[in-house]
Amino acid sequence: MDANHVVKKWSSSNEKISTVQAALRLLLVAVFLGSLLMWIMAPTNTFKQSWLPSIQAKLNSTYFEPKQGARLLIYTLPILLVAAMGCFYLHMGKKLKNDKMASCRNPRFASWKKPVLIKGPLGIVSRVELAFLIMFIALLSWTFATYISNYFAKINPNSAAEQGEKVWQSKLDSAALTLGLVGNICLAFLFFPVTRGSSLLPLFGLTSENSIKYHIWLGNITMTLFTAHGICFFIYWAVTNELSQMLKWDKTGVSNLAGEVALVTGLAMWLTTIPRIRRKLFELFFYTHYLYIIFMIFCILHVGISFCGMMLPNVYLFVVDRYLRFLQSQRNVRLLSARVLPCETLELNLGKSLGLSYNPLGIMFINVPSISKLQWHPFSITSSSTLEPNKISIVIKSEGSWTKKLYQMLSSPSSLDRLEVSVEGPYAPASKDFLRYDTLVMVSGGSGITPFISIIRELIYMSTMLNYKAPKVILICAFKNSSELTMLDLILPISGTPSDNSNLQLQIEAFVTREKEPKIDNIKPIKAIKFKPHAKDEPLSSILGPKHWLWLGMIIASSFVIFLILLGIITRYYIYPIDHNTNKIFSTTWRSVINVLVMCICIVMTASAAVFWNKRQNDIETSQVQNMVGTTGTPSSYDLELENHPRQSLSQATNVHYGRRPDLRRMLLEYNGSSTNVFASGPKRLRQEVATICSSGLADNLHFESISFSW
Repeated sequence: MDANHVVKKWSSSNEKISTVQAALRLLLVAVFLGSLLMWIMAPTNTFKQSWLPSIQAKLNSTYFEPKQGARLLIYTLPILLVAAMGCFYLHMGKKLKNDKMASCRNPRFASWKKPVLIKGPLGIVSRVELAFLIMFIALLSWTFATYISNYFAKINPNSAAEQGEKVWQSKLDSAALTLGLVGNICLAFLFFPVTRGSSLLPLFGLTSENSIKYHIWLGNITMTLFTAHGICFFIYWAVTNELSQMLKWDKTGVSNLAGEVALVTGLAMWLTTIPRIRRKLFELFFYTHYLYIIFMIFCILHVGISFCGMMLPNVYLFVVDRYLRFLQSQRNVRLLSARVLPCETLELNLGKSLGLSYNPLGIMFINVPSISKLQWHPFSITSSSTLEPNKISIVIKSEGSWTKKLYQMLSSPSSLDRLEVSVEGPYAPASKDFLRYDTLVMVSGGSGITPFISIIRELIYMSTMLNYKAPKVILICAFKNSSELTMLDLILPISGTPSDNSNLQLQIEAFVTREKEPKIDNIKPIKAIKFKPHAKDEPLSSILGPKHWLWLGMIIASSFVIFLILLGIITRYYIYPIDHNTNKIFSTTWRSVINVLVMCICIVMTASAAVFWNKRQNDIETSQVQNMVGTTGTPSSYDLELENHPRQSLSQATNVHYGRRPDLRRMLLEYNGSSTNVFASGPKRLRQEVATICSSGLADNLHFESISFSW
């Protein structure tokens, strides 16, 4: 009876959580649609002549400037409300056990993920991505056409003559202004895809790693519009003999010089994103991108804070995320051990707190100060937080200068006793979508195998420890030479329970493309390194603890409320008296600076308080993990045993083919008759080939997903 009572109580609790989640979901959709309606109506005369004046009249007070208050209410508050409520929604979702595995067998809207554009300049684009892209372009076109129509309707020979201009010059002025207004819409979305810890991305089923391409799209459109905006104004000033306007920085209104500084820094970032420059001069691209700070500050100074309500939400959430990442990066993470593979590949095993959990296909950013204090590089996580609760692993392939230096440090005969490492992350999908399918086909090239290791380890745990009927797994991997086959040894962890895949239906088809027969004589053995503990090192933990989403929602909500309170006090007792009781006019630039400073102070205060509050629990878990990993620097016999003896279950599931590439079309179509999800990870050409096969008419039951893996 007691057991039944517990089960009923647990089921009742889950039902209540599901009910609250459904209500929150409905509210989020309503707020989002309402915000979208305001964006659509913004360029219309109805909005400008009726809605906006009415809102400004109701908000007109001594505490808020009417224009800024209206834009905060229309554009900023709804998005931040969605972000904060989304955090609570995701927090409740974590309480629902087993990711609702029973309902995952019937994937909904899976056909929308099928690629429709593969080899174009946009990369691999699915149906749902194309649909949203078309809707976004439609919003930009609608906004541009409506603004232009309204502005041009007011221009005639008489009105132009009053300004001392010709009609075409007045229209050029209006077109230049419209390009800037439309560019602001793109800028309002620019930082959402790169806000790694944001709640908005998981709400839409996205991850920061796979959303980078949206940031690229938005960046290109933004800079195209802003560049055209600047060029049109330069031409307008030249033909009207007003080139002196380029140096204008008025006390009120638009500051042209600030806009030109923003444009120059934006162009510098834009030019370094050209693929050829980015690949050959990555460090130039990396460091130049820090100009985004100057770009955003001068964008705000250009138009004034009153007109920044549209772009403020994505900047606000980005600053929150960036500051939390900064706090996490100040900690040194305990590096437990490493495996050095003969194919110039490393596996790093770092200690983690027991409360830190994540789903497969995650990434984290690594910094090694002894190589570079500024460079952070993303790497795919290969461990499973359930199979390996005390550690987190990544695989690093020696590809660029940074990774080559790291490999040389660890592969040298004189091994290091300690390596100082800092981490940001981990960042992983909010759910285990791969459980929805009966068969998983994973296609990789070279180091592209690394994201799939975490999935296989998770399935090993579920099938062995939870007796869950895991999907059948087919791993098709291509390597250049025999030495890279040692990467298959990374599929099973160096330690942990269980340490085999006997209960998992795993089939590995490995292809060595540049060798016709195995060359094992020249392959060096795998080198295992155990690092000594250090008092300054801590196990990796979430900066906000296990209840990360709950704390993040509280930070967003409380910091914005405090921001509004302080802004109202400053306006009432400092800005308002100067504007209304003296002959002076408060500077638009100084008002913008005050707003930005107050915003940053509120974020720093609330985020620091939340981190400090969680530090005690993290310290307790730190001592627990340090006691579990021990204090000796010698590898255990169990670790050595795993290094020196092959895993029988893994070797039996592996077929190695020499001297040829995999016939992907034939192999993939073999699994077209069942519910199959096909992952592709590796070189761009490989992912495009797999996407082409899955989007063909012969592969109706194959659901494709491209993995943006990192190493």
